Order: sequence, then structure tokens, then C-alpha cells
Amino acid sequence: MKLSPPYDVISASDRAALIAGSDSNVVRLILPEQAEAALAGGDPYAGARVLLDLWLEDGRLAVDGDPALFVYEMQDESGSRTRGLLGAVELRDPEDRVILPHENTMAGPVSDRLALMTATEANLEPIYLVYDGGGAASALVASVSDIEPTVDTTTPDGTRHRLWAITDPAEHESVDKDLAERRALIADGHHRYATYRQLQANHDAESGPWDRGLTLLVDTSSYGPQVHPIHRVVALPWTEIIRLTGAVATISEPIPIDAVEQALADVDGFAVALVKQDPVEGNSAVLVSDLNPRIIMDGLGSDAGTPLGELDVTILHRVLVEKVWQLADDVATVGYAHDVTDALSDAAASKGTAVLLRATPVQAVAEVAAAGLRMPRKSTLFTPKPASGLVIRRFLDNE
Repeated sequence: MKLSPPYDVISASDRAALIAGSDSNVVRLILPEQAEAALAGGDPYAGARVLLDLWLEDGRLAVDGDPALFVYEMQDESGSRTRGLLGAVELRDPEDRVILPHENTMAGPVSDRLALMTATEANLEPIYLVYDGGGAASALVASVSDIEPTVDTTTPDGTRHRLWAITDPAEHESVDKDLAERRALIADGHHRYATYRQLQANHDAESGPWDRGLTLLVDTSSYGPQVHPIHRVVALPWTEIIRLTGAVATISEPIPIDAVEQALADVDGFAVALVKQDPVEGNSAVLVSDLNPRIIMDGLGSDAGTPLGELDVTILHRVLVEKVWQLADDVATVGYAHDVTDALSDAAASKGTAVLLRATPVQAVAEVAAAGLRMPRKSTLFTPKPASGLVIRRFLDNE
């Protein structure tokens, strides 16, 4: 079976390309559509279950003979490595301050993932947690370098994926004791974690495999990920957004798109970039900074002065989107793009405006989570992302 990126970064064209490369790509399980629905009377989620069972029967997937904890490594083309433990984590209420979310979620993706997990009775993809480590778990992760991996493959983006299966019960116990008193931050997979917990709540009368969820856990002190911004596409045309913004902030002279990242990094305090698309003169951007402090205080309310209130993405949503631009902060009005190219394309298609952000530092994300606060949805992009399809956790195998 072929691997794919996580479900939430796959476009329709990406999905088609993955299936064109192999009809046995896991994208058919994590994003089932018409072909899968045809296997189960028109229900794509039930079709994903049928396909999962078929792939187990014909050998494209196999069940491990012994309980395993995996060491998983991702290495990009530059040689940079991220390595962590892949296994099942006990689910905890956010109020327990053990697994810390930092972003809000949306009902639609949770409903979609819940229908898929319920139908397939499986965790098809891991969530991604980070923690400040050391100890037995980190020692185990570091110990496998000279051992032949169970899986060694490279995806089309040039990332090498290696997986080592750890089946020694003594190693499992050592890791369990080490991690029992620690807490972790959700780096990626807020909607899937919310789905895990909803699935657990749906079985609240009984314990079972739904009390845990498939997770990649990375020690940031040894193998920390990178954090990138997720840009916005706002349903306002250029002339209107400039008129409204110019009344409460400083707008710079136009700069080239490829100069935006550095220009934002050079600004102290709040800053975002608005992109003007011009098919004749070419695209350019302006920086928005020096936002009126009174407007900021009014928009942030009780979050002013908190770690959450210091973030660009919070001020963008709470102050510019809601107060200055007078827009509803929902997915119909504020779209999301994982890179600049997609942001420009989406803005052109919708006749809106691309808003480019700078990345939120990992430490700032951790401070928000530790304070029990939530960033706006889709605020951070942690990379590299674990590939889907390396490990699937069926409930049947974990009862």
C-alpha cells in the first residue's frame, strides 16, 4: 500500500494524483469518495471499511503478530531529521492539563472524521504531539540508529520515512513509566484528537480500544519540528480591505511577494501582509502594522496582555476580521492556505484578498496551551507531517 500526506492537506488534485500513481494508495481510506462509496451502497465511510478489509485479506495490509511500539523517523532532502514514538496514547480531558490543545476546532471536520472512524473502527492516521523530553522514551528513540528498520521508504516529496518496531514488553513498560507524569502539546491533529474523545464519549458505558488514539510523540529537545504559518484568504476585495485597514493602521509601500517573509520578520509587534494581485503589473504586497492600540484592546477584551493576545493570528481574527473588516469569522468568509501559492490562487478564484502571516514560535504556542487558552483554528503548521499509511490502529486488534 502506498503512503499519502495527512487528510487535511490533500487537495482534490492531490488526491487524484495519488490514486493515479497507485490504486492502492491509503488516500482512498482517509478521504473516501465515489469509488469507495460504490463498494457499500453509496456510503463512502462504509466503503472505506470494505476497502480496509479487502486490503487485509489480499495482503496489501498485515496485522502485526505482537504488540508493538514504533520509533518513526522522517528525514527531509536537506538531511534534517524528526524522530519520535508512534503508538496509542491514553485520551485525557483538556482540563486535566496532560494533553494540551492550542487551537480551536470546527464541527465539520470532527463530524467527518467521527463518521470515518466509526465506520472503519480504526485510527487511520496519527495525531502529532510534542513534549520536552529526556528520559527512557527519548533514550529508546535514539537507540535504534544502528538497527535495520522495519520500513524504509521515500515519498515523492523527497522525505525518507523509517520505522522500527519495538516489541519487547520491558521496553514498553519503561516508556510507559517515563511518560506517565509528563504532558504534551498537540502539534497537529486537533480535529482528530477531538474526534478520538467524541468516539470515546460515544462508548462511555464501557472501556475499550477507543480509550486510546494513534499518536506520534516527539521530544522537542532532541528532534523538534518546524512551525510555519497558515495564511488566510478573506472575502473582501482589495480596494475595500485597504480602505478599512488604512483607517486604523499603517500600510507600507508595495513590496515584492518574495520579500514579505523577511519584511514581516523585521517588524516589532503586530504585522501581516495583504496581497494585491495584478495580472498586468504583477503581484505585490503591503505590510499592515502599528494597529490602533484602542482598537486592539477593544477586540481582544480579556485576552489583552495574555500570551494569546500577543499573537498576530489572534489580533488578525479578533481585531481586523471581526472589528475592522466587520466580517463573520467562519470558514465561508475566512479561508486557509498552507502556502503562499495556494493563498494567491484561492484569493484570485474567490475575488478576495490573501493575508500572509509569519510563523508563531513554538515557545509562544506552548505558552498559550499552558495558560489553557486556544488560538484561532488553523493557526500553526508543524512540519514534517507524519505520512499516512505506515501504521493503522484497528480496534479489533486492540481489544
